[in-house]
Amino acid sequence: MIMSEDDILAPRKSRTGSSSRATFSRHEARGPIIDQEGHEIRPESLEEGFREFRFEFGQASPFGNLTREQRIARFEAIAKLLDVAFILPGTNIRYGIDGLIGLIPVVGDIITTAISLWLVREARALGAPWYLTARMLGNVAVDGVVGLVPFAGDAFDVMFRANMRNVRLLRRCLEKQPRM
Repeated sequence: MIMSEDDILAPRKSRTGSSSRATFSRHEARGPIIDQEGHEIRPESLEEGFREFRFEFGQASPFGNLTREQRIARFEAIAKLLDVAFILPGTNIRYGIDGLIGLIPVVGDIITTAISLWLVREARALGAPWYLTARMLGNVAVDGVVGLVPFAGDAFDVMFRANMRNVRLLRRCLEKQPRM
């Protein structure tokens, strides 16, 4: 079924002559249901899909079942976003959203420190040993505590780059581990 351009731009008037809002029940569909590829979907299959659709909290990861390489790539991408995503125009200074969010007094530093702590947790889940995790926590602590100082702490956030340091530490550790 192909709609004309007139139907798309100006919707049809109802039979009574006044424009009304559509009040359809699920059994009064106007035409076939089409998916993104252009294939028709049977209404029965939709009802079956809705019965099977449900959330299970606490059972599965909200990010899906990622492979180890995908988790490492996500770790690196978030660290780059936090520390080196942007370049200051006219200079070669790189900064990330850690430096920007850190401009919000106290709350911004708490938010970025929480994200950094989540990255350390991810590193531990990827197999980082306890001593490496402790060193990563030290980087995050220094970044978080010094970042609380107004303006000077934000400049320190831009230069210290705790998350990129943690990425390098994790990379070195994972390169030494034998692959399974």
